[in-house]
Amino acid sequence: MSERNGRVVSIVDDDASLRRSLRNLLLSVGFRVETFASAEEFLASFHRQNTGCLVLDLRMPGTGGLELLRHLTATSPDIPVVILTAHGDAEARGQSLGAGAVAFLQKPFHCDGLLDAVRAAYRA
Repeated sequence: MSERNGRVVSIVDDDASLRRSLRNLLLSVGFRVETFASAEEFLASFHRQNTGCLVLDLRMPGTGGLELLRHLTATSPDIPVVILTAHGDAEARGQSLGAGAVAFLQKPFHCDGLLDAVRAAYRA
């Protein structure tokens, strides 16, 4: 796997079982992965600086995914973001892509679709 400069895929989702599943999937194809239960945890982590792709849930307690996406677009525009959400209406999709997300996937998702989105984000 040719990761961008050895960077990690960071996963931010409040669902612990989904974080584990995503981590295992991405590890199985050679990505380095870090997981975070909240936007605040991600922002406080030193892994933020080493993130080559962020997989982000939209609806979480505290800082939501769209708010984090907008913050990162303003402060760290080189981090490509893949949105993964169970609340994927057309408005949320438009807001996410308009705020800079490189992909928008709905839960439940197909593993191949997520892997394709993460790989594309690394090429972005």
